[in-house]
Amino acid sequence: MKVLAGVLIVLIAALAGFTWLTLHWSYSEGERAGFVQKFSRKGWLCKTWEGELAMVTLPGTLTEKFPFTVRDDAVAANLNANIGKRMMLHYEQRKWVPSSCFGDTEFFVTAAQVAQ
Repeated sequence: MKVLAGVLIVLIAALAGFTWLTLHWSYSEGERAGFVQKFSRKGWLCKTWEGELAMVTLPGTLTEKFPFTVRDDAVAANLNANIGKRMMLHYEQRKWVPSSCFGDTEFFVTAAQVAQ
């Protein structure tokens, strides 16, 4: 029984460590510019801010959509206040996050500002 409890504790600690690593280590980071066309707080149990940035390169071309997640309420308030304006979003890509409770996408926006 003690062996089973020990194995269970090791598995839980490994999962917790892996989750911490995926949420604090970024695979890549960068900037995206465009118009926030969708932004909402959604989820059944774990509510997360999910959005979509429409990136237009040239008039008359197809719009590329960039789905993103926001974990910081201050950044979410900034995006809500400026929806419909051209925005610059700084993001960090986090791979293999084990649950959708942390966000539906792998792109986590950490800062947003209105583009000049």
